[in-house]
Amino acid sequence: MPDLQTLVDDLAAELGRSVVVNDPAVRMLVTSRHFGDEDEVRVRAVLQRDAGPEVARYVLAQGVARWGRSGIVAAQPALGLRARLCVPVRERGELLGLLMVIDADGSLSPAQVRRIEEVAAAAAPALAGGSAEARAAESLLVEGVMSEDEGRRRAAVSAAAARGLPTAGPVVVTVVTGPAGAGTEGALRAALGSAAHRHRSLVAVDAQRGTIIHTGLDAVGAAAVARRMVDTAAGLLAAPGVVAGVGETVDGLDRAWRSGRRAAAAARGAAAGIGGRRASVVRWSDLGPYALFLQLPPEALTPALIPDPVARLLADPRSSRLVETLRTYLDLGGSMPRTADALHLHRTSLYYRLDRIREITGLDLHSGADRHVLHTGLLLADLIPTDRGKAGS
Repeated sequence: MPDLQTLVDDLAAELGRSVVVNDPAVRMLVTSRHFGDEDEVRVRAVLQRDAGPEVARYVLAQGVARWGRSGIVAAQPALGLRARLCVPVRERGELLGLLMVIDADGSLSPAQVRRIEEVAAAAAPALAGGSAEARAAESLLVEGVMSEDEGRRRAAVSAAAARGLPTAGPVVVTVVTGPAGAGTEGALRAALGSAAHRHRSLVAVDAQRGTIIHTGLDAVGAAAVARRMVDTAAGLLAAPGVVAGVGETVDGLDRAWRSGRRAAAAARGAAAGIGGRRASVVRWSDLGPYALFLQLPPEALTPALIPDPVARLLADPRSSRLVETLRTYLDLGGSMPRTADALHLHRTSLYYRLDRIREITGLDLHSGADRHVLHTGLLLADLIPTDRGKAGS
């Protein structure tokens, strides 16, 4: 079996055209030399090993990840992209890469297209070779680094050092999750794997969850990488629901497990839309008062955990307006003037709403303990799926 570079070079010479094999995230893996047909995108990809996120988003938006055979990616002059023939490279249904041949004038003949598809089929074993074993080994390494067992962590860090990964310096963990479905694992693997090529990272993907351990990055840099991973995975799936949580920066790979726990909490916060703010990437530092609750086991966050007074308020037909009023009042430390200004309410209307909240909840808004119960209950309600009419059941 010829290696991937040989397959690409031979096909390019046979066609007299530029050929490239990208990973599923549209990041260049192997390319031929130019044949005078190169465009701005190709030149940038060759020089930087990456055509850029805008190009990746455009290509994925054409649905290439779901194509069953070759198709044309239309030119996009604004990106400096000429038309390309694109052939998905698959092994047992899993998308391993995208073989692309520039065809700016649409002059590829049917025979040439068939030949390109044949080479794409031949490239699949070269792309897949050893990948399953390598992924399994790396997953075990990630599990070890993230283990609660100190001895196992120490052994995993030593193994990572033997692979040439730095074990000192800044380390940050990102957890990416996606919707239930057969294609999610492959999409996450492609997105995280592409990021790992660009950074010194360890990756593990299992079903709907992926973990990437960055060495040499801080949380700000990891959040920027996370946004691209989310965009890539969502583009491959053509579906919403991909989110990422970024942990805190820690010093040394032996402390990555701490960042990992907090990344998982942040990912849960992103999925829950903490505080009503919908964001696909959430950092641990963004969680604020939600951080404590998001470290509880998921099975502990049930409607039964919401205090009864808050459950009654949520079940009230006018709960939306009253909850907004209560939340603002509590967030502003119980200040009537500031609450009225924030809600653009006359004081009389605000007093009426607060009286109604007292009636429904049975709690005294002048009591610090009661205010704590209400504030905690609202925070929990943000994280726990409930049917508003059944919150008290």
